[in-house]
Amino acid sequence: MTQPYVHPQGICETDRVGEGTTVWAFAHVLKGAVIGSNVNVCDHVFVENDVVVGDRVTIKSGVQLWDGIELQDDVFVGPNATFTNDRYPRSKQYPESFPRTVVEQGASIGGGAVILPGVRIGRSAMVGAGAVVTRDVPPFAIVVGNPARISGYTDTDGRKLVSSTQSAIATNQPRMRSDSLVQLRKATDMRGSLVVAELGADLPFNPQRFFIVYDVPSRDVRGEHAHRECEQFLICIKGAVRAIVDDGINREEFLIDSPDLGLYMPAMTWGTQYAYSPDAVLAVFASLPYDGADYIRTYEEFRSLVSERSAKENSDLREGALRARS
Repeated sequence: MTQPYVHPQGICETDRVGEGTTVWAFAHVLKGAVIGSNVNVCDHVFVENDVVVGDRVTIKSGVQLWDGIELQDDVFVGPNATFTNDRYPRSKQYPESFPRTVVEQGASIGGGAVILPGVRIGRSAMVGAGAVVTRDVPPFAIVVGNPARISGYTDTDGRKLVSSTQSAIATNQPRMRSDSLVQLRKATDMRGSLVVAELGADLPFNPQRFFIVYDVPSRDVRGEHAHRECEQFLICIKGAVRAIVDDGINREEFLIDSPDLGLYMPAMTWGTQYAYSPDAVLAVFASLPYDGADYIRTYEEFRSLVSERSAKENSDLREGALRARS
């Protein structure tokens, strides 16, 4: 076991510090804080009492973690990033409780970013240097600017996603999911163009619901949910939109920019649409009527359900193999 190390000129008043953690010079950790294992607390960091820091977290110089802040495992906080915990601060006046600010597992916060009280920064999200975060950041989102806006998303390895496009069908890009993009039939002559799809043949299911999304401000995000049973088929009949599909293991981004290109989203797919062009019109076919209970609204619940389903499938396979040998 590697005991925590506190630099002779650092102060660590809490005894709830995991093995392998280092507190460097001029850092000060108060007695109520909880610090995980293999954490790097750099010079000139201050950690207040009601703070929880997970394992393998890096907190660079000049960062203050105030009451109500939680950093989950593998979070990176860049130099001089500023957390706040009081929406209406006044000298010598204290709220009854502080809003909880949570930075989820694997997220990174760039140097000089400002995080307002009570926000949640999602799993593996990336906050750009100097960004001012005023509202929740979705999992895997990349946000920049003041106020922070989504500029893209990352994959499960933390790399910025690059959109697959219509050309990917022909080039067979290695990360391409062959069941996602569907080329529809198009006829073009001097009178114009026509795209056709036989609902019982060209679509992967018989639709029971249809809706259109349009007039979406380019800075806003749609989707950010999954369905337990419902399947969807997306066609951007005008303009362009970027769509992300996530099965809980792999994530991929697609540029939908032609009415003869459809994106199939099976049940238990976490879907996100963003970067709508000003003229974008997105048509969505759904396999089932609307049912609020079919929605999965948080990514953590989605991941949990995917894990449960995978464990059950593996168990069923093992049982089947045992029965076959008996």
